[in-house]
This record gives sequence, structure tokens and C-alpha cells, in this order.
Amino acid sequence: MNPLVLKFLKFSAVGASGVIVNFGVTWFFKEICKLNKYFSNILGFIFAATTNYLLNRWWTFQSTNPQVGAEYAKYFLISLVGLGIDTLTVYLLHGKLKWNFYLSKVFAVGAATLWNFFGNLLFTFA
Repeated sequence: MNPLVLKFLKFSAVGASGVIVNFGVTWFFKEICKLNKYFSNILGFIFAATTNYLLNRWWTFQSTNPQVGAEYAKYFLISLVGLGIDTLTVYLLHGKLKWNFYLSKVFAVGAATLWNFFGNLLFTFA
């Protein structure tokens, strides 16, 4: 199998776990804590980005970079742009087009995934 395809499949598997974290945290803060839906969305994304970094460092990219803090900062920078993509997508689909909030998040996560994979492949773990 092509190494790039294998990395993308691993990244996608990690991303699937991130979707669960993202939705779970978002749901918890929106529905249980009654926080603003966009703020809850941001919290869900941050929690997912952090767990995804750890899994991707270890499994997908097998990084041995001793500069973990700098590497995490790069990963988080890519994730912040992804957060912008994610939040803008939720805003447009849910806020403007009146789609279901969670269906909007499905599309938002998909768009951010492509950005995050290539950003991390070419910048964080290059």
C-alpha cells in the first residue's frame, strides 16, 4: 500500500476517535452545561485536537522529535486554522442555512480533516 495512503487511513482512524471526543465534549458543554453552542463547538474541537495530536504523534507519524512542545504548537496552529474552517462551516450551515447543528458539524469535521492532514504532513511532522 502507498505510504501516503496508509498515513491518511491512520490519520482518518485517529480522526474518527476525535469525532467522538469532539461531539461528546460539544454535546456536554452545550446540552448539560448550557454554554453557547459556538463556544461549546470550540471546546469540542480543542479537546479533539489534543487527543488527536497524541495519537497521531505516536501512531500515524511515529514522531520521535524531542521538541514535543514545539511540535504540539505546530500541530495546534494547524488545528486553529482547522477550527476556523470547522466553526465557519457550522455557522454557515446551521446559523445561516438552518441545518441541524450536529449534521452541520459532520460537514465541518470533514472539511477540517483535509486541511489538518495535509497541514500536519507538510508542516508539523515533515
